[in-house]
Amino acid sequence: MSTELTPHAPDRVVVVTGANQGLGRALVAALLRYLPPTTTIYLTGRDSRRVAMAAHELGGNGRRPVPHRLDVRSSEETEAFATLLAGRHGGIDVVISNAAARITPARPMIEQVRNFVDTNNFGATRMIRAFGPLLRPGGRFLVVSSDFGTLRNLPAHLHERFDAESLTLDELDGVMARYVDAVESGVAAREGWPAHINIPSKIGQTAAVRVLARDQRELAGRDGRLISAACPGLIATDASRPWFADMSAAQSPAAAAVDVVSLVIEPADPGFYGELVQHRRIVPWRASYPRAHE
Repeated sequence: MSTELTPHAPDRVVVVTGANQGLGRALVAALLRYLPPTTTIYLTGRDSRRVAMAAHELGGNGRRPVPHRLDVRSSEETEAFATLLAGRHGGIDVVISNAAARITPARPMIEQVRNFVDTNNFGATRMIRAFGPLLRPGGRFLVVSSDFGTLRNLPAHLHERFDAESLTLDELDGVMARYVDAVESGVAAREGWPAHINIPSKIGQTAAVRVLARDQRELAGRDGRLISAACPGLIATDASRPWFADMSAAQSPAAAAVDVVSLVIEPADPGFYGELVQHRRIVPWRASYPRAHE
């Protein structure tokens, strides 16, 4: 793999959220392996003990990620961390917004939807607001999503609610907040929302990426930054196992991480800008099939 990321930036600065276990931890391990030793990699999560332990265990060969407690459900914590890094480094080169709440089929979705959206969706938009303005030339901003995160998984009459060409992040947060209210009040099915709360959540994540990409398109045209949603595919983790009877096709977190990290360390493909990307193929926002991008 190439490691061409930011041709003219000082030592690179990377933040990964939800990084003390699963895919997030594997992402940090891959970044340590592929990025130059001068790179500072912040391993974050909401449990300070587990974050510190993960950073310690991944350290080796003179390299160690920097542990930092960050709960993306808190705007104050997210903004304070961005302010800290702005003062310490002057900017940031890579953000991988990976923090995700775990849900289980053993409990009703009505009991899980609020925390799920607060973490996965509002957590992503908090990271976008706080860290998007700090992205340096040639940087990368990735939100880990899934191939659920396209409009093909949503009834047509709901598509306009996710029109990223006109939405602001505040308006998108409002869409997701009203969705949570609909689930909790028992009217979501009547409004046409899918039964599985992961689908609207992932669509909201991809829409947030598209809003950020729209707002930074002029900068990207000048400096080659990449803003994308990344779909790593099915991964064998404790979070995914309860949902699938057959996990034989699932990847290990380490294997899935390499695919996502390729979007960080390979030269930016302009075709991936603002798109949902899985295994270096675009999963179209509106169409029903993935297309390769050469």
